[in-house]
Amino acid sequence: MKLSLIYTLAFSCLVLFSCKSRPTENTLNYMENIEKIATETSIRNSTSTIQPGDQLVIWVTARDMDVVKPFNQNYSSGEIVYGSSSGGNTPNAGVTTVSGPSYTVDHEGNIDFSSIGTLNTTGKTLSQFKEELTEKIRRYVINPTVSIRHTNFKVSVLGEVNRQGDYIVPNGKATLYNALAMAGDLTMYGKRNDVLVVRNVDGVITHGRINMLDANFINSPFFDLKQGDVIYVSANETKEKTSKLDPKTSTYISIAGVVLSLAGIFITIFKK
Repeated sequence: MKLSLIYTLAFSCLVLFSCKSRPTENTLNYMENIEKIATETSIRNSTSTIQPGDQLVIWVTARDMDVVKPFNQNYSSGEIVYGSSSGGNTPNAGVTTVSGPSYTVDHEGNIDFSSIGTLNTTGKTLSQFKEELTEKIRRYVINPTVSIRHTNFKVSVLGEVNRQGDYIVPNGKATLYNALAMAGDLTMYGKRNDVLVVRNVDGVITHGRINMLDANFINSPFFDLKQGDVIYVSANETKEKTSKLDPKTSTYISIAGVVLSLAGIFITIFKK
């Protein structure tokens, strides 16, 4: 009878301690206000038009490269190195290099372009500025080709990914797949059917939720990323349920195990 009672008490302690859980409110994520947080991050990043502080590599080519040398005079073997700005496990992992004349947009939105002078970029996209610059160079060169790239085109990846952080996109063009790949893909706890993308275009904030389990998501306007996009991967139900368990559960189970062992020792002693 005593043996049965002791084992019953020990088993009750084990069940009691192991089943203790946290309150049911969502304490795992800053997800309840994640759209607000992601929006604030997006605002801190630049918009789709050229902004003060942007770094541009501008390279002019033509059939006769000697003719366009005056437009590339700002190039002094300055190799521009760019790639993911965080998250790599090894130095320079995944870094891409580009060479060319580099220009930093000043606080008034201007750059001082070789042989042409001051050019204003305010309110212009890369494509618009490229067309404008090409027209100016065309006055001196037949069929010039102008290449313009951001060297600090940035997107942010947060939430259930293996490497959260800000990432510099090598050629200023990236898809949602590219960004998640740079971040080491989703963790096993990431929601594949609910990926949030927040976008800031000239101060106008928009956002979309992507279901990556549906192939149609490649037709979403948020599949191709823009400068300053913020991607957030929410945690799935498994992670949420795990987060609600008391973190001391394993301790409670260990204590219950010790109690059970001691009970066995006492029973052995009393029997003798």
